[in-house]
Amino acid sequence: MTIVQYPTYTLDELADRLNARVIGDGQRTVSGLATLSDAGPHELTFLANRAYLKYLPATKAAAVLLHPDHAEECPTACLTLDNPYLGYAELSRLFDPLAARYRPGVHASAVIAESAKLGDNVEIGPQVVIEDGAVIGDDVVIGPGSVVGADSVIGAGSRLHAHVSVCHGVVVGERVVLNSHCVIGGDGFGFAHDGSRWHKIAQLGGVVLGNDVEVGSCSSIDRGALGDTVIGNDVKIDSQVQIAHNVQIGDHSALAGCVGIAGSTKVGRHCMLGGGVGLSGHLTLCDGVQVTGMSLVTNSIHEPGVYSSGTGSMRNALWRKNAVRFKQLDELAKRVTRLEKK
Repeated sequence: MTIVQYPTYTLDELADRLNARVIGDGQRTVSGLATLSDAGPHELTFLANRAYLKYLPATKAAAVLLHPDHAEECPTACLTLDNPYLGYAELSRLFDPLAARYRPGVHASAVIAESAKLGDNVEIGPQVVIEDGAVIGDDVVIGPGSVVGADSVIGAGSRLHAHVSVCHGVVVGERVVLNSHCVIGGDGFGFAHDGSRWHKIAQLGGVVLGNDVEVGSCSSIDRGALGDTVIGNDVKIDSQVQIAHNVQIGDHSALAGCVGIAGSTKVGRHCMLGGGVGLSGHLTLCDGVQVTGMSLVTNSIHEPGVYSSGTGSMRNALWRKNAVRFKQLDELAKRVTRLEKK
């Protein structure tokens, strides 16, 4: 078994990276990250949520990353900055075991077409298939069993985890992360019905992913029917998300798990879709829309803000009574209208 050796940093070095202030011994070293409760004397921890403030006095961490307002309560050295959670995100990448295991080279079992082009310092894992005309940028990592289809492009610094499928004619930007078993560029759900059976419509478009996109495991982004399905820069897509053909998603938007977006819908910039949200087809969501979990959107949204649908959970007996009343709403509305006319 290979033991990953994590780097060691002084608090001064980390503070310089984050533009944070050190309170305590700046030469104290840390070699990992952990929670407030679990951190040991050689690890850094963080406090970004007041709900965990109760764990701060007992922490055994070498140092704590926190807001200046809580520095006096910290029993050990600390790094203070206004957004400790953002600081934690930055430091987490320093201790990423995947980065520590980066080994450029091409595994002997990989199958790479002669017309494919590989950049510098690429890592191609076991049983990877790279088809004709594909272009792999510098510093790309492609995990075991992944497939890059014909004429597809993988931008510099991107990482494909194990068993990722990038189909033909897909463009993946720089520093993109595709997690295991996601499918980019599969056929969209396009069929014509003649009254008795379905006839498949060939999906002739592609998929374009911008820079710094992340796609979760087992998610699917379908290729366009004619034009491309387009995912903007810095879009974050959780696991088990379905994005249909010709959808467009604006820069910096985020989609939580099990979101489903039907064909040709356009989602703006800086939008957030909670878990299980469904968007009907051919809609437009403007910039800055947030849709809470398990909501169904059937009409376009033209003003930014938070939107919800459905009802929260309740005891079954109460839900059954309310379900009966839901059916009576139309008649009640008509009765109110008649009363208003009188």
